[in-house]
Amino acid sequence: MTGGYEAYLDADPVIITAALTGGVHGKEANPNLPETPEEIGHAAGKVEAAGASVVHLHARTPNGERSFETECFQEIDDAVRRHTDDIIIQHSTGGTGAPDDVRHQPLRTDPPPEMASLDMGPLNRYDHLTSENTRALVDSLHAEMVARGIKPELEVFNDGHLNELRGLLDRRDLAEPVYATLIFGPGTLTPPTPGNFLNAIDNLPEGALFNTLGFGRHQLPFATMGLLFGGHVRVGLEDNVYYQRGELAESNARLVERVVRLADELGRPVASTAEARDILGLEEL
Repeated sequence: MTGGYEAYLDADPVIITAALTGGVHGKEANPNLPETPEEIGHAAGKVEAAGASVVHLHARTPNGERSFETECFQEIDDAVRRHTDDIIIQHSTGGTGAPDDVRHQPLRTDPPPEMASLDMGPLNRYDHLTSENTRALVDSLHAEMVARGIKPELEVFNDGHLNELRGLLDRRDLAEPVYATLIFGPGTLTPPTPGNFLNAIDNLPEGALFNTLGFGRHQLPFATMGLLFGGHVRVGLEDNVYYQRGELAESNARLVERVVRLADELGRPVASTAEARDILGLEEL
């Protein structure tokens, strides 16, 4: 839902996504960050109980490094399904340094994930790495998502990516509703200011739904703005390893629980998994 503060008055229940682990930092950043399939599955069960309806997943090798391999995602999915009742699984296809064909592998589990991330354009990582995300790669990932019945979660890291999102809509047919994650933080990301947040939601295509993601210390204020302006919210240890300044988060579930409390105070009901599927149009894919 777009359109400013009035959107809050008629907003859908808020979909909470928990990004459990990410693909960069590990237990050296926070010992509570899950890395093994069993740890990730256990964390998924806890965030589902706390109120999340979607888990955003990255795969890791046994030594904790990022993996795109289908087999690694399969192990994680199997563990998530053992520990949860009915949560929506969303795989990451983003990353740096992997050939285009490897970037497709997270889409090939059995069954496939209900959702997968799709980065809208290039972004710099560290001093010498760039995640290219060419239009050709974006189109090929989208084509496989369509073929396998996977809902794309369009990741918008800056204003240029809003243009790329519109370009994707011009090139390809996307199942409605379009679902975009607006990302705020340092570096290539949109600078984290309230004005930039309002500009981003006002520049989304008509009818698009948005998910709000603030990195690091920006997670809580941007989650609050997402709730207030009728959007959905992503939290988790991938994006922020702290609960508050100087205090590491005990778990992904604790970050979800805080958003649930905020939603309750602001009068936004939290979407069940069934409601999330209906809002996102997953049953129609």
